[in-house]
This record gives sequence, C-alpha cells and structure tokens, in this order.
Amino acid sequence: MKILHVFDHSLPLHSGYTFRSMAILQAQRAKGWETVHLTSPRHGQSAKGQAAYEDVDGYRFWRTATPTSPLMSTPAWPLAEMKATTERLLALARDERPDVLHAHSPSLNAHPALRVGRALGIPVVYDVRAFWEDAAVDHGTTTEGGLRYRLTRWLETRALRQADQVTCICNGLKQEMASRGGIPAERITLIPNAVDIERFKPVSQRHPRLEAELGLAGHAVLGFCGSFYAYEGLDLLVRALPAILQRRPDVRLLLVGGGPEEQAIRALVQQLGLGAQVVLTGRVPNQVIDDYYSLIDVLVLPRKRMRLTELVTPLKPLEAMAQCVPVLASDVGGHKELIDHGRTGMLFAAESESALADGVQQMLADPALIARIKTQGLAYVTNERTWRRSTDRYEAVYANAIKSRRSS
Repeated sequence: MKILHVFDHSLPLHSGYTFRSMAILQAQRAKGWETVHLTSPRHGQSAKGQAAYEDVDGYRFWRTATPTSPLMSTPAWPLAEMKATTERLLALARDERPDVLHAHSPSLNAHPALRVGRALGIPVVYDVRAFWEDAAVDHGTTTEGGLRYRLTRWLETRALRQADQVTCICNGLKQEMASRGGIPAERITLIPNAVDIERFKPVSQRHPRLEAELGLAGHAVLGFCGSFYAYEGLDLLVRALPAILQRRPDVRLLLVGGGPEEQAIRALVQQLGLGAQVVLTGRVPNQVIDDYYSLIDVLVLPRKRMRLTELVTPLKPLEAMAQCVPVLASDVGGHKELIDHGRTGMLFAAESESALADGVQQMLADPALIARIKTQGLAYVTNERTWRRSTDRYEAVYANAIKSRRSS
C-alpha cells in the first residue's frame, strides 16, 4: 500500500505535531507500506530555501513553495496557500499514484487533498489533531465566535463531511465532530496519541554532568519540557513557585524549550526575583532531551482551560510516563483523558496557583505515591499507548476509505 501524507510542517522543525507525524511514518513503514510526504507552505522555507524537497533522517519531504500571490498580504491568504498546496499535491499524486491521500490538520491541507482526490479518484483520509479555529484563539489571531473563527470552523466541518474517513487523536475531538452533524460516527476512528517505548525508556539516575552544569545537585526539581505557548500555563507555574519555596526551599524549576512566550516567562522570572531558583535552557536538541528528563522529579503541565486544551490530548504526559517521570497536570479535558488521578499521575484545579503548589507539596512529601505513579504510569503506556498499537488502526481506516470511494 502507498500512502501520500500531506502535513502542515515536518522535521527538521520540532513540535508535538512533527513527532506524531514521524511516529506514524515509522510505524507504517515497519508494516511494509510505502509512504510519500508533502508539506504545505506553512512549513516555511527549508535550510535549502525554496527547495523542491528536503531529506531528513532518511525521509524525503516534498515542499510547497510559499505563494507569491497578492492574496498573501490580505485576510484571504488561506485561499492562496490552499491553491499552492493543491497544485503541488496534484503533480505529486500523478507521479506517485498513491492508494490513499492522508491529509493531516489543519483543513488547509484537507481541502487540497479533497480536490485532488476527486480529480484522480483517490480516497481521502482527514487526520485531525486539533481544530484550527481553537488554536488561532490561543495565538491571538482570532476570537472565539468572531467572523474568522466561524469561517475557519466552517472550513473544518466541510472537510470532515467530505472526507472518505476521518481520524482524530482523542475522545474530546471525536465527540465534538459527532456533534456537528453530517459526520456519521462510523466514519470517525480514534487513533490516540502514543509513545515510542523504544525511544523513551525509564530513567534510573540523573545525568551527572548536566546536573552539575545546571546547578541542580541536591535540589528537588520541578520541570517542563516543550514549546512555550500561552495555553501551556507556564506563567502560572512561575507565579506558584514562591509559595512552593516557602514549604520546600530546596526546589528548583527547570524549563526546557522555547517559543512565543519565552521572553515573557524570562521577564516574569526576573520580576519575581526567581533568577536563582529557575533554570531556563532554551531549546535543546531532541536527541538529548532524555538527559534533561533525568533531572526532573515532577513534570508539571499547568495547561490553562480553553477549548483547545479541553478537547486535545498532548504527548508530553505519555513520554514522561514511559521514562518513569511522575506527572502533575491541570485538570483540563485533554489531561484527564490520559491521567488517572492518584494512579498514573496527579491532577490539580486548572489555573489555581494554590492548587498547583499543594499538588507539588503532596507529591514531594510522599515517596510511596511517587513510586506508585511511576510503576502504574509505565504499565499504562506499555500496555495501552504504544505507537504500534495505536497506528495499527490505520489499516481498517484505509480499507474503509478505499471501499467507500469505489462504491461511490
């Protein structure tokens, strides 16, 4: 079987999106399937500029050049991007003749795939990881219920109704899709986030050189590893730190990563006089992220409550469980779908500094609780949340998409 994937962006960019993409591709190739990969203009220019393709870690990613259309400087820029993606995808599909077109979020990829699928008679699967309109709210480019929000929601819903098969990463998204009407439940398949248990292995001890280099020896370490977006709630974590330090002066906060909120977080740390208690590393290579996880006694995920976090499950809790790093997370829907409170992790009331501080104190003061969470979290991901187990579901999805297209 040959699958032509259409991605928003890919490696060498690092994000939860690209890591999930690579896990899917690796699992599919392990099954003997052939995969072809195209990114949209939203990937941006590669290291080679507007190159036709880029080879990364043994995978060839075909690129779509940024459109030069005058529309790019207007609110109608999505039309120009979709037109560019459609033209690029049509030429690639004619050359490759795939059995399935597999478009991944957002709908800016789904609509070009649907057009090309209709033109060439190829079935289309639309893989939803989040709703574009909700992500735009967090990024500040729209407001919930505004005109752009409603137009984006309409585009998403239209793509969901037209695709031969739809997949999504969690129950929150599945329930939202079913509520929109015109999207039969039998066409929606849950393919949940998972973890590569060969890549993320249990941590047995701290990395000695890194521990010394970051000045964390002898300290209890709270940590966060990932992209610094507003919805991650890192400002809440920093603001809760003084209350945590009152009870546990030995605590240090390790923030690994970067992103849109990085400068704001650095400024907040200085404003609160926490420069000696907070270590900000900036972005680090993904191949050494395990070394940083080894330093963390409790991974804190303080996501704020909004539609995006209520509906979407992240990868980070699963990666932490696979490494036996206990997780303390806010009780938004995406976290509750992954974490069984008191068993595979701990939850606290979202957007509450005091609840976060109390959760940290409870975990650090109870070694038996930490040991139980490590053991049961590892068992959960090993038995239920491996990429091989999750991506096996694509076989039926593709078969149903092909059958649906033939019958129509």
